[in-house]
Amino acid sequence: MELIQITNEMIKVNDRLNRAIIELNKLAKSKAESERDYRMALAKEYLRLKSEGTSVTLIPDLAKGKIADLLFERDASDAQFTAVRESISAIQTQASLLQSILKYQEGV
Repeated sequence: MELIQITNEMIKVNDRLNRAIIELNKLAKSKAESERDYRMALAKEYLRLKSEGTSVTLIPDLAKGKIADLLFERDASDAQFTAVRESISAIQTQASLLQSILKYQEGV
């Protein structure tokens, strides 16, 4: 690999890393919001079921079933956040590899 190619690849990797970090910040907010929405809806559903006289042992399952869409959104947000975080780790590995190649090329 030529030094110019390596440098260009490093620039591309840096751009990808910057975009991924911006996306991770957006997903972090989305993840927190979906967690908040889920917990608030769950608490309201617990109270509603309790006020209706539902058996205490059934309340957790019934409440989660009633707000399953919010639970799905929460889990999906978490999965997206984790995927982007792992993607950032892979991009950092690529950057490290390119730096190693560059150091080797400079030494030759």
